[in-house]
Amino acid sequence: MNGTPPPRLRPLGPGFDPETVPLEAPTGDPGAQVAGEQLQASALRARFAAPPSWVPEVRADQRRIETTIETRPAAVLVPLVQRQAGLTVLLTRRTSHLHDHAGQISFPGGRVDRGDRDVVHTALREAAEETGLPATHVEVLGLMPQYLTVTGYAVTPVVSLVRPGFTLALDAFEVEEAFEVPLAFLMDPRNHERRGIEAAGARRSFYAMPYEADGRRYFIWGATAAMIRNLYRFLAA
Repeated sequence: MNGTPPPRLRPLGPGFDPETVPLEAPTGDPGAQVAGEQLQASALRARFAAPPSWVPEVRADQRRIETTIETRPAAVLVPLVQRQAGLTVLLTRRTSHLHDHAGQISFPGGRVDRGDRDVVHTALREAAEETGLPATHVEVLGLMPQYLTVTGYAVTPVVSLVRPGFTLALDAFEVEEAFEVPLAFLMDPRNHERRGIEAAGARRSFYAMPYEADGRRYFIWGATAAMIRNLYRFLAA
C-alpha cells in the first residue's frame, strides 16, 4: 500500500450481542434483484473477466480511531460450491476460544505469511489449513476490493468456484463447524439487514444476514456480511 497507511481500528466500548442490536429503518436504495442466470458459474466467470463499473458499498468497519498504525495484509477465500441445486457459499463458524472474532461466522482465511506468493496463495493455503478444502478443487474467479477490519487487517476476498467431491477436515482449534448457504439467498437484498447501535458516543451500523437451515440459526454479520454485501453490489451493477 502506498502513501498514508489506512486507519487502524479498535472496538468501541464493551462487547455486545449483535443479534440484540435493533434494526435500522430502511433508507435509500435497498438494491436491485440479481437475476438467477447471473448466479450461474458461466455468468460469474464472464463478470469477473469483464468487471462492470461499480463502487464497493462498505470498505471498512466503522470503528475507526487510530490512524498511525499500519494494517496487516490478509486474505479470505469466498468459496462458491457448484451444487446441483445451485451455487452455495461455504462458511465457517470460528471456535469460541479464539482471540479475534471468537464464535463468529467467517470465510476461511487469515493473514499473509512471508512465504506466500500473493493473496490468492494466502486464501488457498488458509482454506486448506482451516477446512481441508484442497486447492485442486478451487477455480479462482477474481479479487474483490480490500476490506479493513476492526482487528487491523486489510482483507482481500478471493472469489472462487469450488468443484464438488471434496471432503472437509476441519482444524478443531480454529473452526467449530463449516456449512453452506445458497448464493441466491445471500445475493437477495431482502435478506440483508442493517442494524445500528450507539457505543462510546458514536453510532455504529453494520449489515447482518440471518440464515436458518435444519433447525440451526446462523447470524452472519460484521466483516463477513460487509464483504457479501460488496459481492452483491458487484453482481448487481
